[in-house]
Amino acid sequence: MSDPAKATNIRHRIIGVTMVMAFILYLDRICMGEIVKSVSFNQDLGLSKVQIGQILGSFFFAYALFQVPAGWASDRFGARPMLTIYIVLWSLLTAMTGFMTGFAGLLAARMLCGVAEAGAYPTSMALVRKWIPLNGRARAAGMVAFGGRIGGTLAPFLTIWMIVTMDSWRTSLWIDGAIGLFIAALFWKVVRSNPHEHPQVNAAELALIGRPEGEKPLSGRELKSALWSFTKSKSLWCNSVNQMLVNIGWGFLVTWLPTYLVEERGVGQIEGGRMVTYVLAFGMLGQIAGGYYCDWATRRFGLRWGRLLPMTSSNLVCAAAYFCCPFIDSTWLIIACCAVVSFCTDLANPALWSFMGDVGGRATAAAGGWGNMWGNFGASAGAVLVPWLLKVGGGDGKMFVFFTLGAAFVLAGLVILPMDATRKLLPDEPLTPA
Repeated sequence: MSDPAKATNIRHRIIGVTMVMAFILYLDRICMGEIVKSVSFNQDLGLSKVQIGQILGSFFFAYALFQVPAGWASDRFGARPMLTIYIVLWSLLTAMTGFMTGFAGLLAARMLCGVAEAGAYPTSMALVRKWIPLNGRARAAGMVAFGGRIGGTLAPFLTIWMIVTMDSWRTSLWIDGAIGLFIAALFWKVVRSNPHEHPQVNAAELALIGRPEGEKPLSGRELKSALWSFTKSKSLWCNSVNQMLVNIGWGFLVTWLPTYLVEERGVGQIEGGRMVTYVLAFGMLGQIAGGYYCDWATRRFGLRWGRLLPMTSSNLVCAAAYFCCPFIDSTWLIIACCAVVSFCTDLANPALWSFMGDVGGRATAAAGGWGNMWGNFGASAGAVLVPWLLKVGGGDGKMFVFFTLGAAFVLAGLVILPMDATRKLLPDEPLTPA
């Protein structure tokens, strides 16, 4: 019965439907970067750049604040019920955004959407840990993120296409919300929080996965101990600061790059959406390659350096790409540099998420939320930082922006070096599953 050849493959379905969840997650997240530069949006609301920056940044700020509570809720009550609730909530809020008529309403809707989306990736990390053996975790994490990047890659073009076709930015949000509700129903039908709870998983697949039955949920009292462990962990702080710096650099691609192409490069709306789609498409490739890169590096160099090497090397390449941008005249070469940033950022992601599963144990979603929290503080800061740099830099503002983004990646590549994936956050748990 333990022969892997006779095992069912329900774990692959779990990863597949989680990829679909990540697709709508990123479609709903990135669409606002395109909406705020559309003619219909600006004619309708007439917001300033500072207000638009606050709206874009508010999502990431709220998303960051609720990472740990949303992650703990999944550790406590299970991935299946909690992530289904999260999908329903952010889909409804995305649709509601299309009804807003002013700055305050948009700000509130996007903040609440950030709250609802906060638990998505921490919960996904917990699902990967529970359903996938250690030696395939990075590839599985990469596949989930690949689903997100498909959504993020298609979001610029699809959003602009819907706006232009329907002559309304509002309709695109209503359609995205409806799709999300359908995906929530699909997720509930297919997913179970633990392999032992799924009626179609056989004994051979359980043996292959290697998860013990009846793992104790993380209680509220244990969360306090876990949070104390988080604050004392040098590795987790290194990872968290890395995520914050990386998101300052990567966030530019999904917030201000569309506006930069239209206003500074004179690119049309549809062509600009297509260019951003090209940039994010390279991230899709990076997620897949990064899973294989990390699993190979782990086999070759061990767990600590196998997680570190993909992250540090990728961050330094991102920095070099941004440093080149101020000296390039060709719009397409700028797009090429941004595509390198997209690819290499995502090349590092499977290692980053696998690290959370390595050290998090029963607190994987909470630990993932902790790291994601700091990462999205970085994204929120970046959304506000770009217009400020343009203002204080005057004629050199664009150079200030690209140099700041590059410097963030250099620091990210260096700060991660003390991280050690072999040190568990909860010392009473074994390093590898039973």
